[in-house]
Order: sequence, then structure tokens, then C-alpha cells
Amino acid sequence: MLQSVEDHHRLLCAWQLAVLRFAVTLSDSDRLNVAALATELDRLGGRRSGEDPLHFFRRTSSRLCAAIGGQQQDAEAILDCFCKQIDQPRLRLAFAAAVGLARPKPARSKPRPKRSPDLFRGLPVRPASL
Repeated sequence: MLQSVEDHHRLLCAWQLAVLRFAVTLSDSDRLNVAALATELDRLGGRRSGEDPLHFFRRTSSRLCAAIGGQQQDAEAILDCFCKQIDQPRLRLAFAAAVGLARPKPARSKPRPKRSPDLFRGLPVRPASL
């Protein structure tokens, strides 16, 4: 079972990369690749009831590709939601850049303490060396 979980995770990463590639190229072949990976992910997801397979990844892929292509009104919200769900920071930043989402602000670092003018007082002065 562990191997299938790892395979599923790799396939999910491949799907996210395929969506990124489509966002960069807008190629029909890349759109088909996204759809093929989505079909495989849905197939691995099993069946709900009876003969009706899950279609989550196919529906999501269709919405993402339409949003990337600018064919949906709420495209920015769809793309932003997908971007937030990407676990890998470099992939998330690459996707945000590819689709033109606002770049996330970097975390603020702690302010550096100001140096005291008395910091070096009392230390012997060293001669300047060449």
C-alpha cells in the first residue's frame, strides 16, 4: 500500500507540473497531457457508488485550463486557490509567476538591533595594517 501512496503522490506532482507547463506554453498537447494525468488520478481514486467514477481531477483540470486560457470570469480566484494548494514552494512560485498572480510578499525578518555607539569603547585601538 505504501508504494501506491508514493506512486499517487508522484502522479499528483506530475499533474501539477503539467498544469504549470500548460500555463507556460498554452499548447493543446500540454492541455491533453493535463487531462490524461487527471484521468489517471481519477482512476486511482476508485469509484463512488455503482459505476460512476470520481471526476475531481478532470473537472479541476478543465476549470484550471479554462482559467489559464482566460475563458472564465473568476479565473484569478480559481488560479489563486490552486496555487495555495501546491505544497512545494518553488512550484507554487513558478505557477504564480506563470499565470501572473501577485507575488507573495516575503516574510519579514526581525529588525536588527541598533549598534550602540559605546560598543567598542575601552578596547585598544589596533594600528591599520596594509
